[in-house]
Amino acid sequence: MVLAGPASAPGVYEGAANVIAAVMLLLEFGMLRQALARDQVRLYAAQSAMISVLAIVIAADRNLPDLYVLAGLSAALKVVGVPLVLRRLLGGAVGDEEAPGVAGSHTITPATAALAGIVLAAYGFFCFGSLGIHGPAAPATAWAIAGAMVLVAFGLMIVRRDVASQAIGFFSLENAIALAALVVAAGLPLILETVILFDGLVAVVVFGMLIRAHHSRAESLSTADLTRLRG
Repeated sequence: MVLAGPASAPGVYEGAANVIAAVMLLLEFGMLRQALARDQVRLYAAQSAMISVLAIVIAADRNLPDLYVLAGLSAALKVVGVPLVLRRLLGGAVGDEEAPGVAGSHTITPATAALAGIVLAAYGFFCFGSLGIHGPAAPATAWAIAGAMVLVAFGLMIVRRDVASQAIGFFSLENAIALAALVVAAGLPLILETVILFDGLVAVVVFGMLIRAHHSRAESLSTADLTRLRG
């Protein structure tokens, strides 16, 4: 009878990537449960900060100095720029910069939304994990968690019926895609990674215009009245 040897402990990079991915998923669930859009913005900023931290970890582990630049650009856009724009839009929509944000936009109860999020996360985790994408540059667990985040972000956009929460869901979806890209293809040229960030900037502008236009017409950020447009 041959006994299997002890399992090797994950390396520093793999362990850090897995922990950061798990924290990002927990923050995604926090956004799903929060009743106020303002609190969702704060959680989104924290989640985006984790992306910058992961880029720094990968840059140090794999000697990719371009990722330091990407971490700085990502922090400037996602941790500072996007939350600032969203807070100002929410403040202008409700007429007070210190207003608590949009509440009561759940289509289902928060408990049901959390349960649905758990189911989506489990489905995404096992589906992405079954693809067999792993290696020193692509920790299997972090990759699978990125897949779980993608589905939970879609769930956030579906169960909330206000433009602000749906915008935050879209931006957190982009964070999930950025997580997957970092653990699978961290060595992409800086110009390509910058183009991806530029797409996020375009999305901020589009959602900003959408929020302003919708509020000016409906005097509300709720999308419930848009159901009348169905054929």
